[in-house]
Order: sequence, then structure tokens, then C-alpha cells
Amino acid sequence: MLKNNLNDTIAAISTPVGEGGIGIVRISGNNALSIADTIFLHKGKKKPSEFKSYTIHYGWIAKDKNMIDEVILSIMCKPRSFTKEDVVEINCHGGIVATRAVLELVLEKGARLSEPGEFTKRAFLNGRIDLAQAEAVIDVIRAKTDSALKSGMEQLRGTLSKEINSIRSLLLDILSEFEADIDFPEEGVLTSGRSVARRKLESAYNGLEKLLIDARRGQIYREGIQVVICGRPNVGKSSLLNALLKKERSIVTPVAGTTRDTIEEIIDIKGIPVRIVDTAGILEPRDLVEKKAVERSKKHIEEADLVILMFDANKHLAKDDLVLIKKMSKKNCIAVINKIDLKNKINRDKIGKIFKHTIVLSAKKSKNINLLEEAIADLVYKGKVYRNEFAMVSNLRHINALRQAQKLIAEARNSLDNNLTPEFISQDIKEALVYIDDMLGKSFSEDLLDKIFSDFCIGK
Repeated sequence: MLKNNLNDTIAAISTPVGEGGIGIVRISGNNALSIADTIFLHKGKKKPSEFKSYTIHYGWIAKDKNMIDEVILSIMCKPRSFTKEDVVEINCHGGIVATRAVLELVLEKGARLSEPGEFTKRAFLNGRIDLAQAEAVIDVIRAKTDSALKSGMEQLRGTLSKEINSIRSLLLDILSEFEADIDFPEEGVLTSGRSVARRKLESAYNGLEKLLIDARRGQIYREGIQVVICGRPNVGKSSLLNALLKKERSIVTPVAGTTRDTIEEIIDIKGIPVRIVDTAGILEPRDLVEKKAVERSKKHIEEADLVILMFDANKHLAKDDLVLIKKMSKKNCIAVINKIDLKNKINRDKIGKIFKHTIVLSAKKSKNINLLEEAIADLVYKGKVYRNEFAMVSNLRHINALRQAQKLIAEARNSLDNNLTPEFISQDIKEALVYIDDMLGKSFSEDLLDKIFSDFCIGK
């Protein structure tokens, strides 16, 4: 049993709370229109329940003839709405007081405050979208790059679900024949033959394999990677951060040790959301503040997916450089030789022999920054920068489900190759379908839904 009754009419503020041009109060449920009737004053004296679906109307929200706000009201009648219920959206002025006053009035008239993600949960429970599509909503909201947004939108549109359902249909076809063969062995109803069933299993396995290969990219688009810039003082770490951001974020001075703490920003590099960290270039701290900065820098380096180790082309390799080279030689690392606009004194060949990826650039003049961006993408994608617009598996729950399903399909295939009885093959296929159905939400528990939708905001 779900925690709250699906027959309740729910309401919430669907826009960020604070000052803005518009604040939206969303209402969904059987009483959405009747609640709107009691609070909306229309210039033409009509009630919202008399309006046509997919129309918007100007008027006022009032309580006991006291005007609360001047609004635009939108009507979307069931079943052609996001939740497949009657939906009313009240576009208020975006101040905190006005929007909350409208919401409080809606709750006073009989709606209850929605749970996190309950509008999307209802869209799923009412059959408008499957669970994989519902989970894509949060990916769209949290997308940090255009590529992440495209991937989330394709999943929301059902592109990924379509591929999964295609594999599911293939497994159901195979299962139906093996089940019939179990029930009527004397009639030989496995009409397609074991060789055809083997090909179908192989096709299902390969379909899941393709999705799982793409899952690495999907997770990158969804979660991004952490890149840390490190190097001894005054090699140009802050200048590099500014060049990658294409704006001034870090203070740049000729004084060594200006950056005394880590600075973090998220940027888009070739479609990859990159959380880039500029660390303090202090190796031997002089006081407690610098000691804390060094400790924090070390922690970021340990957790980094990729390290950019910077050198000053205008200086010979120093003892501190050699210490950092030794520490970073086992990390996923790109060596950057900065200040190539100045006289070269550094031993480039020595650095190039240690690090496979070595980039020479001028952060101050933004020269060769594109080469660094390409090297980052190359390391992340192992030489293959994909730019397709199809939905990719990015959710860890989905990845685990597909892996388990693929493993069971492989077991069914092996059972078929070893001429085991249909019961063994049928059982493996049934179990594979359980994992696929869990992913799509064809079977689910309340605990699973609570876990998924707890990450959503209340108004979504």
C-alpha cells in the first residue's frame, strides 16, 4: 500500500523558492478544478471547471474577496496531462510571500502538500511513463552539459525503454515456446527449433551488451568526472583554471602561493561535466592555514579521476617537481608544460618519457587550451569521443539490472548449447525478465519508489 492515497489532490510550489519573475503552484488530482473554482476570480466570471483543456486565463487569486495575487491560470484536463489527472498550474509573481500565500490557500481548500517527486510518481503509477522514464526526469533537471541534457531527454522520451522493451519481447517469444514445449512435450511445439532460439538469445545478449558498453558514457554524462590541477607554486594553475573556464575565477599574481585553498568549478569539456579543482601549490606549509590547504589538496588528488600536473617551461625541473612526478606517475595524469610564450628552460623530453599525455601551452594567452581539452576527452573515452543523441544507461540501478539479466541470458544460452531440458532454459529467461521488468517498473515495491523519488524536489 502506498504511503498516501492516490485519490488525494496534491499541490506544491514547482519553481525555486525566492525572488523571480514567476512562481508556479501546481495542483493535481480529482479536486484540482473544484479547488481552483473557489479561489480564482476570472474577469468573465467563468469558473476554471468551465474552461477548455490546454487553455490559460488571466485573473486573481482571492481569499474571502481579499486579493492575494494577480495570476495566469493554466488548465490541463485528465487524461492528457503530465499525471493523467486534472492539473491546474497557477503562475504567480515570483516572490516568496505571494507564492506561499497561494499554496497555503490551495492546501486550506482541501489539497495536501505533495511528497518529493509525487507528481512524477503519479505519472508513472497512472501509466503515462515507465519507471526508467520517470527516473530520467531527475537527470534532465540535474544535467550539467548539453550532452547530459540530450541523453536525459532521450530517456524521458522513451528511447531507452523502447530498446529494453524490444529485448524483453524477444525473451518473451523464446519463453513462450519453451513453456509450450514443457506443457506439451509430445507435440513438439518448439516450432522455431533450438537453433533459432539460440540466435534469439544471442541477439538479446548482444543488445544488452551494447547498452552496457554505452553505460560508461552515460554515467560520465550523468555524474561527470573530477579533475585536479596540481603543481608547485606559481606554475600557472590558477591561470589554467581561468583559461578552461574562459573567465577569471582565480586570483592570478606573480606571488607564489596566492592560492591558499582549493577552488572548484564545473565546466563542460567535449560534453563531459568536469568538476575541476585548483589546488594550493604549497608543498611545505608555513602555518596552520597552509597545512590545512595542503591536506585538502592531497585529499582531492587521491579522489581525482584525472590529475593535471603542471610545470613551468621557464624554469628547470626543481626538487619539488621531481617529488610530484614520482607521486603522480601512477595516477591517471596529463602533464602540462605551461608558459611556452617565455624562454624554454625545462627538459620536455624527460617529462614526455614519463607521461604519455604531455601538452605544452600558455594558460595566460589561452594557447593550446583546446589540445588539453581533447586530451582530457581522450583519456575519459579511451580515444572515442561519442556524440550520438540516443539515450544511454546512466543510472546505477539500471546498470545492475541489465548486468544480471545479461548473466542469466548467458546461462540460458549455455544450457541450450549443452542440450539441457527446457525447464532450465525457461527458468533462466524468467529470472532475466524479472530484472528487466524491475528496471521498467512493470513490477515494483513501495520501498523502491520511495527511494527513487526521494531525490526529487517536492514540486516535481
